[in-house]
Amino acid sequence: MLDSLLTHLTILPIALPLLAGIILVLIEDRHHVLKLTISIVATLVLLAASVALLVDTNAGGYNISTYQLGNWPAPFGIVLVADRLSTMMVVLNAVLALSAALFASARWARAGQHFHTLFQLLLMGVNGAFLTGDLFNLFVFFEVLLAASYGLMLHGSGSLRVRAGLHYVAVNLVTSALFLIGVSLIYGVTGTLNMADLALRIPLVPDDSRMLLEAGGAILGIAFLVKAGMWPLSFWLPTTYAAASPPVAAMFAIMSKVGVYIILRLSLLLFGLEAGVSAHFGGQWLLYGGMATIAFGTIGVLSSQGMARMAGFSVLVSSGTLLAMIGYENAGVTAGALYYLVNSTLALSCFYLLVELVERGRGAGADVLAVTLEAFGDDGEPEEEVGVATPRTLALLGMAFVICAILLAGMPPFSGFLAKFAMIGAVLNLEGLGASEAVSGASWWLVALLIISGLAAMIGLLRAGINTYWISFDAEVPRIRVVEMLPVLLLLGLCLTLTVLAGPAMGYMQATAQDLHVPIGYLGSVLAGADGGVP
Repeated sequence: MLDSLLTHLTILPIALPLLAGIILVLIEDRHHVLKLTISIVATLVLLAASVALLVDTNAGGYNISTYQLGNWPAPFGIVLVADRLSTMMVVLNAVLALSAALFASARWARAGQHFHTLFQLLLMGVNGAFLTGDLFNLFVFFEVLLAASYGLMLHGSGSLRVRAGLHYVAVNLVTSALFLIGVSLIYGVTGTLNMADLALRIPLVPDDSRMLLEAGGAILGIAFLVKAGMWPLSFWLPTTYAAASPPVAAMFAIMSKVGVYIILRLSLLLFGLEAGVSAHFGGQWLLYGGMATIAFGTIGVLSSQGMARMAGFSVLVSSGTLLAMIGYENAGVTAGALYYLVNSTLALSCFYLLVELVERGRGAGADVLAVTLEAFGDDGEPEEEVGVATPRTLALLGMAFVICAILLAGMPPFSGFLAKFAMIGAVLNLEGLGASEAVSGASWWLVALLIISGLAAMIGLLRAGINTYWISFDAEVPRIRVVEMLPVLLLLGLCLTLTVLAGPAMGYMQATAQDLHVPIGYLGSVLAGADGGVP
């Protein structure tokens, strides 16, 4: 039985949330406890299955796991592929899902209908996007996660949420149309949509059809860059994420990384060194577009007064950093970017949950009052309060906020700093540059942006922390349940673990980056049973 389970391990991250979603939709919403129990248990099982898949993928050094639905070999059938990168993303998704589900169980899950069903379908779509091996099913899973995210975005009440949700739906409908156009152009030129098969056929595309192929790749890339939030395609993201309920915004933190993941996967697999004339296609656009996104996000962080909007612009800084690193097409840079991806996603998801807890005890005009006091000062008589202890709730929230701020800003000694140090070291190529070689101007600009963005994040978050904790205005100590604080501590604990185990974690990221830049193992595993496949 164990061998049979391991055989089907690759499809479990997709099948488990699908089954849970089907069961949950059949149960009436008045059975809150039952639906909550099923959702939490399903998410826990998903996390266990994802970790088992990660362990199985790394068993014996490296083992790419493929799953052929209907036993049809690639490139003719549907194939799921679990390698180091995809399993890492699936585990990350499961961790965020457990945190968001626990947080939502306190009250947000009851703010609207079918929350748990939509939540499980979102997990199915995201996991499917990470594990699929062909572009057609990538579109299918992409639409599943988008459809579920529409309902989750509108979950709750308020005109702001509805307005932002409708804008979100409109933007993603356009994105889906671009996706279809790009996929159609690529299929028309190559005759296949299997990613591994495309990697073999793209170098053989005749010159008179290559422009059409690259046009399809560019349109497909734009669709995912909208999702990743690259400037100027990111106008929708800060407002939308700020309007979403906290557990949904925490999950949206990884949805932006779906776009980054696909761009990383396709750029190295389809347009890598072996792509012939199309090698390095779009690399410069990613580099400079990522730098522009970092700059835009940094300005947004400094100009935002609300912490939720500040978190949205921090998402843009994270996405811009990753996109710029992908543009280098260097294994060392990619390894640092992967470490940064995990750290920033955990920290951003934690920050979205923490914002709701921090602002729960604040009055409606607290932000306006804080800005006024910051600009003009407080002429009132100081209150003499001697020996007044800080409530334990505020102390715990304050410590969590400080750690989260340090992680997002990339300041020492936590994993955010280690990630930026790894990326900057790789960009400057400290080990590979000879005495006669010089670092390019673009690299120096990128390094400067990484440092400035961290400084800006620290300034913005420090200002938000002072306005929240130190400026005196009548505010109540928020009432926080253990089940709400537990996900925050879990995510922060994982970031601290990533700091302590930085050596093994970076070793894993370096191995993953090497596999991505030399994808012969991926091609051989997927096309092993196909005629003309890679042996």
